[in-house]
Amino acid sequence: MQCPFTLSINCLISHGEIRMTLIQFEYIVAVDNYRHFGRAAESCFVTQPTLSMQIQKFEEQLGVVIFDRNKQPVVPTDIGKRIITQARLALNEAKRVNEIVNDEKDGLNGELSIGIIPTLSPYLLPLFIHGFMEKYPKVNVRVEELLTDQVVNKLSNEQLDVGIIVTPYKEAGMTSIPLFYEHFYAYVNHREKLYNMPALRLEDIPNNELWLLNEGHCFREQVLQVCHMYGEHNGRFKYESGSLEALKKIVDKHGGLTLLPELATLDFDKSSQSRLKKFIDPQPVREVSLFIKKSFLKQKLIEALHKEILEAIPDYISIHKNGEVVKWK
Repeated sequence: MQCPFTLSINCLISHGEIRMTLIQFEYIVAVDNYRHFGRAAESCFVTQPTLSMQIQKFEEQLGVVIFDRNKQPVVPTDIGKRIITQARLALNEAKRVNEIVNDEKDGLNGELSIGIIPTLSPYLLPLFIHGFMEKYPKVNVRVEELLTDQVVNKLSNEQLDVGIIVTPYKEAGMTSIPLFYEHFYAYVNHREKLYNMPALRLEDIPNNELWLLNEGHCFREQVLQVCHMYGEHNGRFKYESGSLEALKKIVDKHGGLTLLPELATLDFDKSSQSRLKKFIDPQPVREVSLFIKKSFLKQKLIEALHKEILEAIPDYISIHKNGEVVKWK
């Protein structure tokens, strides 16, 4: 992974008698991101001695210590945190120069880094990524599958351009662009009583037979909200997974039920489709959005991504709110 911004020449910024370079800013931001000098140097395509020497020189110029090297992983000092925050701002503003030029020329080139959550990635990504890459051959796309909080953290640190997450999600300096709304379905083993019901009420869900994702997944928190379930699983066998596919297979083999988002059901065969149960209105839905910084760059690329996703999703998945949006954060 490359650092947020790389200059071929050192751009000098004067502050009194101190002369700082964007390269130095880049190096301290990289160390803050990775909390390790070796990995930071690797990400910036320089040797560790080169990076360490530049940071030490910067500290000597300022007369302060930016990083506490006695701790592992390395951490910034209190004054270092403030300097790194300002360095991020300076790098971000410098990047805007390139973005202004790109937007004026075309805007549809360069790198687009996307963070997407695991309960969307295997179902949404195949729908749009091939078409996007074909339509915009000058764009290099990098995708990371991350939990929501990790996506937001990397957006804050300028390590991602855009996230695809479930909203609403409130974070200072961030905003969301809704994409679509997908329904929740219950996936029920054929031996369960609920299997014979045409549609379910939320209060029908037995908590002790419900299989859940691991903690950290927003869909888990939404399921708990939908089912008003906050206690422990009461069964003899407790299983939590990071994979919706694994939960589906547990229901098939072991029994019970789980909840699935609509996109996860698109490729189901007839046998699996028969185990899906809708909820009675108002049906619970989750809002899927692009998540970006309010001062986001690469405007044309993100607009192109937004358009491509909307064109790729099936027609029966609504781009308008059509149920009860389940909050989770």
